Amino acid sequence: MKQIESIFTKVQHTAAIVFASAMLMPAFYSCNTEKDEPKIPTTPETPVTPEEPLPGVTAPTHYEGLENVVIPSGLTSQIKEYTGFTLSYNKDNRTPNYVAWELLGAEVSTEWPRKDNFWQDSDINGCTKHSDYTGSGYDRGHMCPAADQKWSEQAMIDCFVMANMCPQLHDLNAGAWETLEDKERLWAKRDSAVMIIAGPIYTDGETYIEKSKVKVPDAFFKVLIAPYLEKPRGIAFVYPHMKCPGNMQDYATTIDEVEKITGFDFFSSLPDEIENKIESEYSFTDWNK
Repeated sequence: MKQIESIFTKVQHTAAIVFASAMLMPAFYSCNTEKDEPKIPTTPETPVTPEEPLPGVTAPTHYEGLENVVIPSGLTSQIKEYTGFTLSYNKDNRTPNYVAWELLGAEVSTEWPRKDNFWQDSDINGCTKHSDYTGSGYDRGHMCPAADQKWSEQAMIDCFVMANMCPQLHDLNAGAWETLEDKERLWAKRDSAVMIIAGPIYTDGETYIEKSKVKVPDAFFKVLIAPYLEKPRGIAFVYPHMKCPGNMQDYATTIDEVEKITGFDFFSSLPDEIENKIESEYSFTDWNK
């Protein structure tokens, strides 16, 4: 709990008071249960695939296994790969531990239309269903957003699996969280590719959607790296589960800090010198250029 609160020392005093209150309040909030995004019917493009290097040309650096996360022993986890992302599902919380995906700049320009077909995956133990959230006061909050998966029909279908959802207040889902999602697509276009991992944070709270026993997060994290730049960089964000005032940089932190909060080890497949540097420091200015 102290680790989460320390991140918000940069936020104005009023925001800190609201955050402390939100952590202690019992959870029932009155808000919309769904988030709508503009549905723009366009002609879908061919799914993006990495280009093969020309004969005699050295292939660019590519790091395997960036979607793999080392989690604490004893944490309930079921790993499944979907089209476009990988997740670790926790049947005890009935939410993902994390969801990981690579977003290519070329994928951002494609426009497979969103359909909002939430579905339950029978292969996932304890996977929620659409009705588990109905009337709860929470959105079905995507960890991997639909707008990152417009590059193929199957990717769009898969990202609406309920295993990709967490209970999320609409004020956050359609506010600061959505603003960050919009930014990550701009960053992917600028940097050619970004690797993203997102998920819920649970502290001492024991708040559930009563009828379905879906655990409600106290906060959410997102860690991002641009590993293929000449000078690779990383950044992380932690948002308390509330309407988040202020600017994005108020919630920015290091990946190391998120590792302390969650107990997770991100990007361990990177060479140590790169991993240590991009996880221990961040520059919101560099990311937001």
